[in-house]
Amino acid sequence: MPKHLLVIATLDTKGRETHYLRSKIEALGLTAILMDISMRGVGDSQADITPARVAAAGGSSLEDIHRSQQRSQITNITIAGASRIAGELFAEGRIDGVIAIGGSTGSLMATDVMRTLPFGVPKIMISSTAALPGLSTRYIDTGDIILFHSVIEISGLSDMLKNVIDRAARAMLGMVSDKITPPKAADNRAIAITMLGPCEQCASTVHAELEKAGYQVIGFSAAGVCDRAMEKMISQGFFHGVIDLAPGGVGEHLFGFMRDAGPERMEAAGKAGIPQIISTCSVNHMTPSKSKYKPEYHQRRQYDLDKFRTWVRLSADELKLVARAFAEKLNKSRGPTSVFIPLKGWSSVDAPGNPTFDPDEDKVFIKELQGLLKPEIQLSLIDANMEEPIFALALAKAAKDLFCSPYDTG
Repeated sequence: MPKHLLVIATLDTKGRETHYLRSKIEALGLTAILMDISMRGVGDSQADITPARVAAAGGSSLEDIHRSQQRSQITNITIAGASRIAGELFAEGRIDGVIAIGGSTGSLMATDVMRTLPFGVPKIMISSTAALPGLSTRYIDTGDIILFHSVIEISGLSDMLKNVIDRAARAMLGMVSDKITPPKAADNRAIAITMLGPCEQCASTVHAELEKAGYQVIGFSAAGVCDRAMEKMISQGFFHGVIDLAPGGVGEHLFGFMRDAGPERMEAAGKAGIPQIISTCSVNHMTPSKSKYKPEYHQRRQYDLDKFRTWVRLSADELKLVARAFAEKLNKSRGPTSVFIPLKGWSSVDAPGNPTFDPDEDKVFIKELQGLLKPEIQLSLIDANMEEPIFALALAKAAKDLFCSPYDTG
């Protein structure tokens, strides 16, 4: 059976280039379904999915969009409609991948649509603005999207632009090959784990122990983006359990710092009812950007990870606020939940001799959390540093016990 690709573009501004892309896709033996997300075009669209259909799926009409002067509003309507249609096509098994072509606005809109499709669905964005600072990260965000930088403007079918489009089409052909097995959701052997450099040894030990027990362990860097992506993938049913070693993004969101992982961080596993183990790597530190430094931050205990990143010790009051946020999130959990906290430092940074090491002050967090957690959530205190083998092995044993029956049907 031929593979089907959803092709997204604004035909009012990128018509010739998009039709060339479509012709190359079909010349490679693939079937293209063209979606036109134009907002200002006039006349009949030559797309399979017209702007009128997109607008209707977004709860509006093309006439209302043409009359509106609220660009951000009509953009959101168009994205919502395109996302709904793309999701329906994928759920019905009618598309195997998505490719788009555009400049700044087209890339922003198309990649928003791409991110609504699950991990593992091939996604390519051919963009003339893929390398612009700030935009590239906005395009990708939490999505497994390939940015194909055209370098030249997408304007007119020059030999150079045809070369770009030809390469992107062939790349998509390779990605939708039957030889590439898509990841399975609801895999009862797949475990998500958050990781950071300062708890790498603990993560590696836990990873190895669970692999010995037959689990697949998928790591996510807990720096604000990948752990947010993990939450999304948990909600899509990709994981059987979660080991959240580094949930510092919860506090970073409260204070607006660099590892902010959004308001829903540490909630997806609880909503899904899957077993989870929580620990505290980096939770007692914050990472404010230099542009947001308050004068009092310079007076706090700090640890330089490298020339770009500095960890600043949280105050006792801030530790209480984070503990309350933890309790509020974890108390909503529908599945088995355990919390493991090391008493001799919460990372390799948090060790004797380092300026931010303060296990006595960490007890402020522990005491606040103990007083707020519902009784069925087990809180284990281990007399070790997080990076000591005794802590990692205790956590791994608890994980294997927690992830087994009745949740393990394999």
